[in-house]
Amino acid sequence: MDGSQAAVGILDTGLRYRYVNPALAEMNGVPPAEHIGRTVAEVLPDVDAGEDLMREVLADGRSREWTTSGQTRAASALERRYWHGAYHRLEDADGRPLGLVGIVLEVSASRLQQRDLERARARLALLDRAAKRIGTGLDMDTTCGELAEFLVPIFADVATVMVFPPEETDGLRLPPHGVVRMRRAAIAALPAMMGTWTKVFGPLGGYVDFPVGAAIPRCLKTGRPVVLNLVSDDEFGTAAPHPDRVRDYRAAGIHSALVVPLVARGESLGALTMTRTGDSPPFSDDDAVAAEALAGRAAISLDNARRFTREHGIALELQRALLSEPGPPHPGLEVASRYLPAGNSALVGGDWYDMVRLSYGRTLLAMGDVMGHGVEAAVDMSHYRSMLRVVAGSELPPHLILRRLDQLIAEDPASRPATCALALMDPARGVCSYASAGHLPPAILRHDATASILPVPTAPPLGTGHGGYKPVKLTCLPGEVLLLYTDGLIERRGEDIDVSLARLTGLRLRLPPRGDLGTLVDEILSRFVNRPAQDDVAVLASRLMRRSCAERPLTP
Repeated sequence: MDGSQAAVGILDTGLRYRYVNPALAEMNGVPPAEHIGRTVAEVLPDVDAGEDLMREVLADGRSREWTTSGQTRAASALERRYWHGAYHRLEDADGRPLGLVGIVLEVSASRLQQRDLERARARLALLDRAAKRIGTGLDMDTTCGELAEFLVPIFADVATVMVFPPEETDGLRLPPHGVVRMRRAAIAALPAMMGTWTKVFGPLGGYVDFPVGAAIPRCLKTGRPVVLNLVSDDEFGTAAPHPDRVRDYRAAGIHSALVVPLVARGESLGALTMTRTGDSPPFSDDDAVAAEALAGRAAISLDNARRFTREHGIALELQRALLSEPGPPHPGLEVASRYLPAGNSALVGGDWYDMVRLSYGRTLLAMGDVMGHGVEAAVDMSHYRSMLRVVAGSELPPHLILRRLDQLIAEDPASRPATCALALMDPARGVCSYASAGHLPPAILRHDATASILPVPTAPPLGTGHGGYKPVKLTCLPGEVLLLYTDGLIERRGEDIDVSLARLTGLRLRLPPRGDLGTLVDEILSRFVNRPAQDDVAVLASRLMRRSCAERPLTP
């Protein structure tokens, strides 16, 4: 046994050592001779060797295993050591107990690995839950709110998300040199703190100026968490945006804080501040590691929202600039139009409409939708609209205008396909000529408050190069309304298009008097569009006003 790598000790029936091998003496940090005649508790007071278990082995002769932890007298860098061993009864020839032999192996390394594995699993589970609750949309403040609410009470009693403000802040003076200005985008607190957090931390959405030595600027500079556990008033005063805040912190019971940077794609977005109050424990190293991992994951969602907001704003401004109000129609035709950009759940699209005055008092109405979203779709929308105006000047009928547009767009491989509907209104003859390139069919709203969908031959969108556009000619009754629109008005996710169109024909609207067509369009939007709109919506309504038109309803 002296040469065994396993630690071996023999104890008598009084559980006192009679023998220890060199491996056990080294493990315990006690010479072999100092073991003899003493119990395990006397040799190693910081280790529970399981004396009750030893007595059970002596009593019934059944061997038993056990695991324990603590510290021996041997030097160790570990805060706690772990051992696994077994006790076996020693007997004489008649089966009477003589004592025990204990065989012990240190398992600290495997136990630490198991602990680290369990911590890693817990951290991954935490990040998985966070991924499902944080970043559900593309609004930055909403995402900040989801982050703060997720942290309470898992990590903190109060959580605050601070972000860098936009470059342009109307009416706000610039911060002094060296001061870091941030905006309080979100805050969440335990129910007991809800009535006091505004006084302690300031209003939601407010701007805060942090001196260089405060906790958040330090955190942002180093890119590492800043832990403030059970700090003094002076330390709290240095970490806070202003020393006067310390009195409010203490009144709220705050004793510890953890500040974590929000960094995504190499760019700093802000910082996450967590505080603990009352009986809550200080922040541990594990808390800081887990919070940093969570902040890194959440920062990606925040950056996605920030990028979306910026691109959405650029695309919206571009679309507004490009989608200028069309020119007035000829006399005898009343027109009203509306455009609603998509809300925060979708990028700006390529919806557009236009009116082109032609000879003999005719007016060409156009409604189109470029496939895709974003800046590129808005640019293509403007390009196609300009092309339409040029081609329309050739005085071709609508189906031939579409054919020419299809050819021009197909020549550019980078161009996006687009649907388009054209209606050539001729008040003098009381006629409307209509053609469609894959666009939704127009609707007719009549004096008896009924609505119907016009039959339209199937045809591909512009840009395929296949053509195949066919004309439809309609006679008209003065005062009845021809309605052109994009899919954002009627389509719903997961809904069949026939159901969407049936909802449109189910409209029961009394047509307004002359000069008030815009009121009708607003009423249609209020019935169909829930704000914010999920997709761009464009609507163009028109009606012939000349009394010389044929006194018949709009029919094929």
